[in-house]
Amino acid sequence: MNTVNTQASSLSSRRWVLLVTVAFGLLLITLDNSILYTALPTLTVDLGASASQGLWIINAYPLVMAGLLLGSGTLGDRFGHRRLFLVGLTLFGAASLVAAFSPTPEVLIGARALLAVGAACMMPATLALIRLGFDDVRERNIAIAIWGSISVVGAALGPIVGGALLERFWWGSVFLINIPVVIAALILTPLVVPAGTRDRAKKWDAISSLYALLTLTGAVLAIKEAAHTPQNWAIVAGATVVAAIGGVLFTRRQLRSNDPLLDFGVFRNRAFSAGIITAATAMFAIGGIQLVTTQRFQLVDGFTPLQAGLLVAAVAIGCLPTGILGGAFLHRLGLRIIISGGFTLATIGMIITLIGVQTAFPVFVAGLAVTGAGLGATMSVASTAIVGNVPPRKAGMAASVEEVSYEFGSLIAVAVLGSLLSLFYTSRIHLPQGAPAEAADSIATARDLASDHPGLLDAAAIAFNSGYTTIMIIIAVVIAAGVITTGWLLRQYGPGSTASAYEDNTH
Repeated sequence: MNTVNTQASSLSSRRWVLLVTVAFGLLLITLDNSILYTALPTLTVDLGASASQGLWIINAYPLVMAGLLLGSGTLGDRFGHRRLFLVGLTLFGAASLVAAFSPTPEVLIGARALLAVGAACMMPATLALIRLGFDDVRERNIAIAIWGSISVVGAALGPIVGGALLERFWWGSVFLINIPVVIAALILTPLVVPAGTRDRAKKWDAISSLYALLTLTGAVLAIKEAAHTPQNWAIVAGATVVAAIGGVLFTRRQLRSNDPLLDFGVFRNRAFSAGIITAATAMFAIGGIQLVTTQRFQLVDGFTPLQAGLLVAAVAIGCLPTGILGGAFLHRLGLRIIISGGFTLATIGMIITLIGVQTAFPVFVAGLAVTGAGLGATMSVASTAIVGNVPPRKAGMAASVEEVSYEFGSLIAVAVLGSLLSLFYTSRIHLPQGAPAEAADSIATARDLASDHPGLLDAAAIAFNSGYTTIMIIIAVVIAAGVITTGWLLRQYGPGSTASAYEDNTH
């Protein structure tokens, strides 16, 4: 009996060490999604990057990752998720070195794309390994909740880590910090992560991955150009056509395939669909808040990158407790209360934030924390709603779909909100008499010219603040829409309901 208990304890310990190990990889991925938010003003000056190049430096990472994630999930099913995780770690480490020493914006954009390839290999594997490694439903719910919390923490830590490094080092240090984490994960993975099974019948559909990437690239380019001033409508039209053609080709290929990258049938499960919407909405909100808030307080109030990063950490502070508690109490409360209730709390937090930005800084910070608390609750169980409502043999696909939703949320936040913020500033600034027209291009340009033109800095700050407030209102409306949508989809998933359709098959 003692031997049996010892073996059970050893297996249990190994599962949690496995969680820590894959968390290393996940932390890298989510950090790099947001670490450039505080570094972007410094980086664009040092590399001489334009505003458009600056957004592409950020966007290349989630864009390429989202385009490849569906295919990489299938690769994990075919070759083994552990093997793909190790390949992803290696690529991520190599790309980090290239990014750190990039001499031009173009090289950095390419390095960010290569980072995304490594991340696309790792990310589905992190969740699939948890799904396959935790047999007990209760333990798995807690593990997935921790996994979701790490996603939030990594995204929130990015601006802080970036700001702290820029206090002492050059911008390339935000990429070099990845190297020791990659080395540690490469050492631990073969020791604690099981090799798992391989399904040789699975095939990687490179053509479908290409169609997905074309669709996303076209959509993002169309959005960015439409929000640019002046717009090039030929580019908007061309990018829209590319996105539409890519989407149609991708959909037709999936419907005709015997082994599609994306089985559209899984969306008939309302909990699965609600989980996808939750993940995308939460990351849209978190990414949008971080992007515009770090810029606003650096460019208007003169915060250092570290100070701006610490400010948006209030979102992570709010996320942590509810993120862990959500998974622990899922079996009692059900998906609907945690997800829809979390979005409701986040909406209230955004209202407090909007009041605080106009009145008192402490109220603003408190609003960010309340928003984070609501979003942390939703994300803690979104993963369970997704991976728990597909058969175990489709764990890789479900993990990939979830990661696409996370990355798509972040991608749209940067593409739409970043472009809109620039558009609102340009359209709302009233230049003082004698001020050069280029001061309307960006607030950074206005700050550079302000010493020679009295009143210019105040005019720029007023225009930027107006745009910032509008963006925060948009984020609040999107979160409120999440309350309604998930509340309807999850109306049968109240207290005492089953969160996962395949719980009984996991023992």
